[in-house]
Amino acid sequence: MTKLEIIKIGGKVIDQKDQLDKVLSAFAKIEGPKILIHGGGSKASEMERTLGLTPQMIEGRRVTNKEAIDVVIMVYAGLINKTIVANLQAVNCNAIGLSGPDGNAILSDKRPPKPIDFGFVGDVKKVNNHLITSLLQAGLTPVFSAITHDGAGQLLNTNADTMASVIAQALSNVFEVHLTLAFEKNGVLDEEGAVLKTIDKTLFEKLINQKTVTDGMIPKLTNAFDALTNGVAQVKLTSSEYLSNANLPFTSVVL
Repeated sequence: MTKLEIIKIGGKVIDQKDQLDKVLSAFAKIEGPKILIHGGGSKASEMERTLGLTPQMIEGRRVTNKEAIDVVIMVYAGLINKTIVANLQAVNCNAIGLSGPDGNAILSDKRPPKPIDFGFVGDVKKVNNHLITSLLQAGLTPVFSAITHDGAGQLLNTNADTMASVIAQALSNVFEVHLTLAFEKNGVLDEEGAVLKTIDKTLFEKLINQKTVTDGMIPKLTNAFDALTNGVAQVKLTSSEYLSNANLPFTSVVL
């Protein structure tokens, strides 16, 4: 099977132009088919504050109310996505920017309001792997923002790590998928702050109980385990800097 690299970036790297340029340049040099998925939570929060809104987070996940969903769509699918695509084109990577409704790429259900009402947040129910495979075979590099739709005209905010995981799972029947969830740290840290070389479910639960792993790291690792359970060949968590410096440490997620 052909190897497919799926990289998810987010956090501060998106806010820092020099660092983002470095990451995109390294991503463009990856040989073979590849997909980039991005978040952009801090940019959305910044825009919300500019507009007089107050960002809300619960357990590391964004609450997306009626006012916030418009901001998230503009920032994720507009400003960030097109900036990334333009910068990839500048380094000879023929990228195409996508969100869930484009080509009916990713369909979601609005998350039920109980036990926690996250607002206009989507839980993915279907990935159009035929569309994505066709784009890859045409030599294009999909760049996904974390926006999906419900098929009835409503756009939904979706966790970018979840997007990366479900896309990886959907394409694992066609490709040997290697998924990298890149963020600010060099990997998952133990209670002393050292990078773990590997993490399995038993250690994951232990670190949660110790409160060493909290907030956004919990859904990130949950998505990583879901990917491995459903056909993805390899999952690792590491810094965005790893793309340009393979000597940096990383954490392999194992079952």
